[in-house]
Amino acid sequence: MHTPVNPFKKALQEGRAQIGLWVGLADGYVAEILAGTGYDWLLVDGEHAPNDLRSVLVQLQGIASAWSAQPDEERSHPVVRVPVGETALIKQYLDIGATTLLVPMVDTAEQAAQLVQATRYPPDGIRGMGSALARSSRWQAYPQYIHEANAQICLLVQAETATALQNIDAIAATPGVDGVFIGPADLSATMGFPGQPNHPEVQAAIADGIARIRKAGKAAGILSTTEEQARKWLAAGATFVAVGVDTVVLTQAARALRAVYKPDATPSAAGSSY
Repeated sequence: MHTPVNPFKKALQEGRAQIGLWVGLADGYVAEILAGTGYDWLLVDGEHAPNDLRSVLVQLQGIASAWSAQPDEERSHPVVRVPVGETALIKQYLDIGATTLLVPMVDTAEQAAQLVQATRYPPDGIRGMGSALARSSRWQAYPQYIHEANAQICLLVQAETATALQNIDAIAATPGVDGVFIGPADLSATMGFPGQPNHPEVQAAIADGIARIRKAGKAAGILSTTEEQARKWLAAGATFVAVGVDTVVLTQAARALRAVYKPDATPSAAGSSY
């Protein structure tokens, strides 16, 4: 039995837009529910959500569970954001079955190249040989996993500082990097506009970054919590775009329902840094 093809990586290579949802509630039941709603990808957040290796595993299992009720083209692909681009941690997330990783705060091509090494088995990289113990190989149900896995791992790196934007051509050109995700919130802060991702200078930098990523032949990604912004970046050439966050979706839906019955109530103020 062959190691399964990574459908998300294939879609990026073919330039097909992938619409995603951010998953920050850190619960397998929630992930399973959301995996049945038809998004192309779900971002399981290990950086800013209260996740660890085991809670991410439960969410991967929940997402996989939802697949049994869906045709292949409607299955949500899990993208796992690790808390930091550390080789030992990357090994663990790959071994629990994550095939697509998003790594935060990548500022240079040298960092990107090190991450590529961490996600590949020798001789192409330095990933540790532990697949016999791992969910990634289905405990050796994929007998050629160590020979086939490198081609199916999808590595996405985050460019979210002014330094990263300066180096984005080289980052995107790094062999083994499949996509570059621009983080508007952190980018705006490093550009001197904290909390202002919609500042004209930040927006111009994002547009320029997307164009340069595309020029390097790689997929560009971003998170936008308004339809206007999401459509703007899709039109600009972004390929994988997250269009919402589960915590925000839940809060907004709950407030809208409450307003039907208590229209005069004043909700507490809540904003988003995305």
